[in-house]
Amino acid sequence: MATREPGSGYLLDNRQSEAGVRFGALAELFDPVTFRHVDALGIGPGMRCWEVGAGGPSVPLGLARRVGPGGTVVATDIDVSWAKEAAGGVIDVRRHDVAADPPPDGGFDLVHARLVLVHVTDRAEALRRMVVALRPGGALLLEDADPGLQPLLCPDESGPAQELANRLRSGFRTLMAERGADLAYGRTLPRVLREAGLEDVRADAYFPITSPACTVLEAATVRQIRGRLVAAGLATDEEIDRHLAHVATGSLDLATSPMISAWGRKPLSAKDATPGSGR
Repeated sequence: MATREPGSGYLLDNRQSEAGVRFGALAELFDPVTFRHVDALGIGPGMRCWEVGAGGPSVPLGLARRVGPGGTVVATDIDVSWAKEAAGGVIDVRRHDVAADPPPDGGFDLVHARLVLVHVTDRAEALRRMVVALRPGGALLLEDADPGLQPLLCPDESGPAQELANRLRSGFRTLMAERGADLAYGRTLPRVLREAGLEDVRADAYFPITSPACTVLEAATVRQIRGRLVAAGLATDEEIDRHLAHVATGSLDLATSPMISAWGRKPLSAKDATPGSGR
């Protein structure tokens, strides 16, 4: 997951210690989905991959295993502090803003971004740059959350603890929206890929319920944003402490927002690709 410049107001700052915990939980939850798609797209030895908004090291390392010593993985983010441990060998870690900086040179067989574009204000420009970076026939795999499709942390709102959890999740969404996040972006991915000129566009969706990693992710996320929730009047410290205590017991059936995965290929004739405006 990408970050923004310090001071930009990005809600989940990679400089906080909880970021590493979040990246680990996200990897446990979503890496199997991501690599199911990567493998179905035929990514293998000798290929070149660009991991956009790498966040933690798990996806670059998984791509490196697939492309082998003859391949290349370029892993970029505005804050590369958590991805640096993956650097070396075929993995080239670079500080990079996908919506502002030119794409890495060379052309890629795969460009992948997970839980990135929902947080980027200029999503259309970021998408355009990723499409430009593809080789003819290369695949773009975008994976983003859609909190609007399933907004509840506890889909089974069976008591006061679940009600509190869902109210705090609503506050989290409010803070995200104030910072430019599009909470309905995930569902638009098939359309924006077609509008970008890609072919054979397909998509699916996944969200876990009652995974231990959901519990870890929720605790780390709330600890990261508790100060902002309190400052905005969306929760009190007492409510947050009570919610974290409920989470720690493991008695809440926690869910994530659905993650929609969409993919398509750049036409073999590059002139046939006509990047559109996206959303």
